[in-house]
Amino acid sequence: MGKLRDFWDLIKPQGGWKFPAIIISGAFVGIFIYTFITSRAYTYLSDDPATCVNCHVMAPYYATWLHSSHGKDATCNDCHIPQDNYFNKYFVKGLNGYRHAAVFTKRTEEQAMTAIPMNSQALMNNCIRCHTQLNSEFVETGRHTWKEMQEIGGSVCWDCHRDVPHTRSRSLSSTPDARVPMPESNVPEWLHKITSGK
Repeated sequence: MGKLRDFWDLIKPQGGWKFPAIIISGAFVGIFIYTFITSRAYTYLSDDPATCVNCHVMAPYYATWLHSSHGKDATCNDCHIPQDNYFNKYFVKGLNGYRHAAVFTKRTEEQAMTAIPMNSQALMNNCIRCHTQLNSEFVETGRHTWKEMQEIGGSVCWDCHRDVPHTRSRSLSSTPDARVPMPESNVPEWLHKITSGK
């Protein structure tokens, strides 16, 4: 407890800086809370596929997934996020969220998005995990991991099963009128009335 008190004495504002430090700290906390709520960051803690369309660029991927065979039994996270333990799951979700926020904010996403190596490994492992019986009893493809396929130059699941679950039409311009559950607007009703002229 003494070390904690010493640390606090070291960092706490001295003299006339105490009141401005409280105001600045409060402003940062307020901005963080506002950003957390308006960006719907809390929704990313769930496995709800509708969370993915918080970003409009994900609409084609949501629409093609929804109409695929995987749309009935698997969520986005079932395929795209590691399922080996909770720490790894939320760690990768956090990394992906940070990366997506940076890419989408800067508008540097590709027309047809592809998985990065970390996510490709999760995809392959999850294909093998869900299709264990098929991969171990009937065919030998599931006996090799994504890393092994990279080392020997072999094929991964989606090299043959390209149409599952997003079909070949999965670029940003391939499904422009896709019906997806877009999130509600964060604009307050009173401000919407003022800006729309109603």
